[in-house]
Amino acid sequence: MRHIRLRKKMSGTPERPRLAVFRSHNHIYAQVIDDAAGNTLAAASTLDPDLRDQPRTNGKIDIASAVGAAIATKAMGAGVERVVFDRGGYAYHGRVKALAEAAREAGLEF
Repeated sequence: MRHIRLRKKMSGTPERPRLAVFRSHNHIYAQVIDDAAGNTLAAASTLDPDLRDQPRTNGKIDIASAVGAAIATKAMGAGVERVVFDRGGYAYHGRVKALAEAAREAGLEF
């Protein structure tokens, strides 16, 4: 329900697409989405081959930071610098917070 309430108020535009986060028990996924055109501009997750084999010394938070940095570099490569952050109804804490802060540090603005 919380995700539906959030999505009523937020959508991605071509100038400022939506950075959507999905968190499962074992993995975390991030997508930069232009809702007006219905296109995914960039995507990164813990299942990507370059992120899959990273050591998880601090549990899942380290790998979530790596996903945040990866989505930021892919989005910048697609010409996106500013996004709207869609936390998907998850609390801004733990893995979601680590992903967001890493994306900000890598250059995304939100």
